[in-house]
Amino acid sequence: MSDSDPISFRLRTSANVVPAQAVRPPAQVAFNRQELNTILNVYGRKVADGEWRDYAMDFGREVATFAVFRRASEVPLYRIEKCPKLARKQGAYAVLNATGQILKRGHELSRVLEVFAKRVQLVT
Repeated sequence: MSDSDPISFRLRTSANVVPAQAVRPPAQVAFNRQELNTILNVYGRKVADGEWRDYAMDFGREVATFAVFRRASEVPLYRIEKCPKLARKQGAYAVLNATGQILKRGHELSRVLEVFAKRVQLVT
């Protein structure tokens, strides 16, 4: 390794200093384990209630999506999205309905998922 090699430079500097060329955005956005557990807890409750039956996940360059279906052949009822670009502005997490309308957006996933807890069905 030569002195001009960025890897050797990075190893000789302190742990808090990272050269600009070493910082790269992730190739794709994904949900981490804690986020996925939170989503799957809500999903499990809705499946037990008989409201939801299937799900799909999509991990793109800018957005990670967890889509919920009533039947596998339909369009998604809801989409739970994570968009890190909006983390400092409106919040990285959003819940959208089938038409694409944002039902709730925020910085904390658990608070955004409360939109499903507030859906009270009237019993007649």
